[in-house]
Amino acid sequence: MDQKLKSELTKQNIVDKAFILFYENGYKSTSINDVMRASKMSKGAFYHHYQNKDQLGLEVIQSKVQKRVYEGMIQPLTKKGNSIDILKTTFIKRIKSFLDYEKQHGCPLNNLINEIGDFERSYQNALKNIVEHWKKTLVDLVEKGKMEDEIKKDVSSEAVAVYLISAFEGIRGMRKLYDNDIIIDQYIAGVSLFLDQLKK
Repeated sequence: MDQKLKSELTKQNIVDKAFILFYENGYKSTSINDVMRASKMSKGAFYHHYQNKDQLGLEVIQSKVQKRVYEGMIQPLTKKGNSIDILKTTFIKRIKSFLDYEKQHGCPLNNLINEIGDFERSYQNALKNIVEHWKKTLVDLVEKGKMEDEIKKDVSSEAVAVYLISAFEGIRGMRKLYDNDIIIDQYIAGVSLFLDQLKK
């Protein structure tokens, strides 16, 4: 196998295992030794790719978490169609699709924001960049909805974006406290009502 490809596959393996450990156990509770054990890497192999846990954490945010948010919550907002329908599909259908595992562990982005969002400037910036990209895409969709007479003109696009992100991230965190989906059903009812009130 080509050495460059082998190196990339090794890095990917480390990042994949670190993401799972951070997600299940928390960033601060996961040690480099935990990651080495899970990825079956020697200390030398690990440190060949990453100087420290901070560097690995950034890689997890920028590759795994960012990709997950983009594919699940940002890219769907760019599809063609009625803006209210797109918002409902993204913020309601998505939450219905989560497996019990994902409900029990919450949102990786939200977990990291709560655990290390104020821990290190580089982490703060990496997490903030994801949120800002999400927010901008939402604002663009709401503005499009206004132009196409689907959403009331006097609605603040920024306020809608921040509210929807906050509600979605909040319910992902709250669901970890429950052993059923009643709280999610209540979120769905509330978000549906909110989105219906945006209609022109």
